[in-house]
Amino acid sequence: MAFGKRSPSAVPAAPAPAAAPVAAQVQPRSEAKRPPTPEPVAVKGAPKPMEPPPKPKPEKKPEPVRQITQQSEQYYQTKTTIFNALIDTIDLSQLAQLDAESARDEIRDIVVEIISIKNVVMSISEQEQLLDDICNDVLGYGPLEPLLARDDIADIMVNGADTTYIEVNGKIERTNIRFRDNAQLMNICQRIVSQVGRRVDESSPICDARLLDGSRVNVIAPPLAIDGPTLTIRKFKKDKLKLQDLVNFGSISEPGAELLRIIGRSRCNVLISGGTGSGKTTLLNCLTGFIDPGERVITCEDSAELQLQQPHVVRLETRPPNIEGSGEVTMRELVKNCLRMRPERIIVGEVRGPEAFDLLQAMNTGHDGSMGTLHANSPREALSRVESMITMGGFALPAKTIREMIVGSIDVVVQASRLRDGSRRIMNVTEVLGLEGDTIVLQDVLKYEIEGEDANGKVVGTHRGTGVGRPRFWDRASYYSMERELAAALDALGA
Repeated sequence: MAFGKRSPSAVPAAPAPAAAPVAAQVQPRSEAKRPPTPEPVAVKGAPKPMEPPPKPKPEKKPEPVRQITQQSEQYYQTKTTIFNALIDTIDLSQLAQLDAESARDEIRDIVVEIISIKNVVMSISEQEQLLDDICNDVLGYGPLEPLLARDDIADIMVNGADTTYIEVNGKIERTNIRFRDNAQLMNICQRIVSQVGRRVDESSPICDARLLDGSRVNVIAPPLAIDGPTLTIRKFKKDKLKLQDLVNFGSISEPGAELLRIIGRSRCNVLISGGTGSGKTTLLNCLTGFIDPGERVITCEDSAELQLQQPHVVRLETRPPNIEGSGEVTMRELVKNCLRMRPERIIVGEVRGPEAFDLLQAMNTGHDGSMGTLHANSPREALSRVESMITMGGFALPAKTIREMIVGSIDVVVQASRLRDGSRRIMNVTEVLGLEGDTIVLQDVLKYEIEGEDANGKVVGTHRGTGVGRPRFWDRASYYSMERELAAALDALGA
C-alpha cells in the first residue's frame, strides 16, 4: 500500500499458516476441531468453498447473515479480527490527509487484501457489508451511518452498545443496529462532540452537541449512564421544510398557514410552545422564512440547529464550562449581548431559564418580530412558565409587574402538539389581549378540533377559526399593508 505502516509484503504472504486459526473462527464449531486441508482455500465471492461435512447442521449456521441490521455473532467476530488487522496495517495520520472518497477506496483495497491473506470464508454480499461497516467505523459514525442516511427517521436513541431505537412517522421502534462494544460507542460519541469543540468523558459525562447538518445530539456517559453510553440524536431533514410542507402534511390548513405568514411578515412577537417532539423547532424554522431578507437576525441557541435561509443572520451558541469549571457562556449572556449587536429580530432556540426576562425586554424595546420556543402544554401554561422562569432567575419583581411585561411583549402564542397517532398538529394560534386584574386575557384565533379517527387509526380533525373578526394584531398587519390578506384568511377560517 502507498501509505501503510507496512507494505503488502510485510503482511504474512503465505496463506497456509494463517488460514488455520482465522478459518476456525469463521467456520462452524464442528469443523473447528478438524485440521484444515490445503484444498478448500477461500475464494472471494464464493459462498461456501469448504467441502460439505457429513452432518447438515454446519451448512445452516451461516444462513442468518442476510440483513444489514441483523448479523450473527460469527459476523461480528470476523469483523473485529479484520478491523484489528486493518488498524495494525494502515497509517492513520497519512489516511487523514486523503479526501473521504480516496480514503474509503484505500481502506476497501486493504480490507479485501486482508480477507484474501487470512483466508476468510465470506459470500459476496457479506463481504460488501463488511467493507461498508469497516469504512464507516474508520471514517464515519460506524453503525449509525445507515440510520443517519435515512431521511424518514426523526430520532435515533442508542441505549448502550446493544440497543438502538428510532422514531419513524411519530412511532418508536427498535432496530437491530448494534455496536462492537461500549468502547466503540463512546469513541463515536467523542468523535461527534469534538467536531463542535465539546468533550464528553467520565469527568464531564453530560454533553449537548450537534452534527454538521444541525441535528441535535445529547450524550450521557458512564458512570451516570449505568448500561453504557446513551446517545440521542434529533435528526433534521436534508430538505428544509417550508410552511407549505406543513400544509401538505396536514399540520395546518391553507388559511391557517396564511394567518401564520401574516403574523411572521407583520413582525409580531411570537412564542411557540409544545411538548417534546411536537415540531416546535420545525415550526420556528418555517416562520422565520417570512423574515425580510434585509433584516439583521441574531439567533441564540444551546446547540445551533436553526436553519434560517436569510442572508443576514448571526448565529450564537452557548458554551459549557471547561474541565476547571470556568469559561461557561450562558444563554442569558448571549441574549444580553444581542442587544449590543444592532439586531432587528432576536430568535431564541429554546427559552428555559432567566433569559426569558432579557428576551421580554428585547421584545419590548424595538426588536419587533422576535421569536422563541419553550416546553408547555397550552398557551396559558406557556405564559405561566415564562413567569416562573423569570421568578426563578432571582428577579424580585411583583407578579403583576411580570405579567404586565408579558402582555406588553408577546403578541401571539402558537401551540404545537404530537397526537396519539404520532402526527404533529398546530393546535392553537392564540393572541395575548391584556390584563384583567391579575389575570392575562387570551383569545384563540385558530383552533384544531379533533373529530375522531379513521379506519387506519389516524386522528381526524379540522382547523377552524373562532369567529374573531378583528384580532389585536390587526393594526400591525395594517401598518404593513396586509389587512386585506388578514381579513381573507379570517373569513376562510370561519367558512
